[in-house]
Amino acid sequence: MDGGGSIHTVAVLKRSGPTQSERGPPPALDLCDRGRGRLVAAGPPVSDARFSNLFARDAWASLPEAVRRRFSVQMAPGEAKHYAGEIIETRLSFAGRCLAHLARLVGAPLPLAEATSGHALTTVQEAPACGGQIWTRMYARGRRMPQVIQTVKRFSGPTGLEEYLGYGLLMRLTSRVEDRALVFRSAGYAVEIAGRALRVPPWLAPGDCTITHRDLGGGEFRFELVLEHPVLGVLIRQSARFRD
Repeated sequence: MDGGGSIHTVAVLKRSGPTQSERGPPPALDLCDRGRGRLVAAGPPVSDARFSNLFARDAWASLPEAVRRRFSVQMAPGEAKHYAGEIIETRLSFAGRCLAHLARLVGAPLPLAEATSGHALTTVQEAPACGGQIWTRMYARGRRMPQVIQTVKRFSGPTGLEEYLGYGLLMRLTSRVEDRALVFRSAGYAVEIAGRALRVPPWLAPGDCTITHRDLGGGEFRFELVLEHPVLGVLIRQSARFRD
């Protein structure tokens, strides 16, 4: 009560539980759990040797530190890394354009249109239920909706690394270091049926795929993809620059 005879009351709020900081990081969502969302506990990043184990020790050590860092941090399930950038070039031959549109039947894993500029975004997300990482690439296409390409890098198979393209189709990859750049080359294709991987005959394969990750310094890197057929020549050539 104050001098004027008024009575003041003070409301005391009782905490119903620990604060967010006391509870720790929220659970993360694993987006690839055989079609069912799955909440798992999120934790701090840990060292990831899955990529480095694909290379000889000297070869891995010869890579720029920035490259080794990008491929050595394992994220909690559901966490993601984002790399924004720009398309430098996308070229398709007539046969390459036909192949890209035919591949829409298995999720459109190839660029559908030529370009010499445009925004690009790559997202890498940890997905243990898929056996690796979900790689999502988004490419602007002028006034049209951007194209979204989604694949899964799995650390399995005879080469230790394969790119799952969707609908049972996968591409096996070899891993090398060339001129201080990471180079992944296709080493055959397979189709998964009833848990078994059946090899695609070479005469049915779309060609040899080469993917290069080259550090440019200053937190930037260049991504290059070349798909070359032994008879039809280069079908698709794509290059883009990204930033950490």
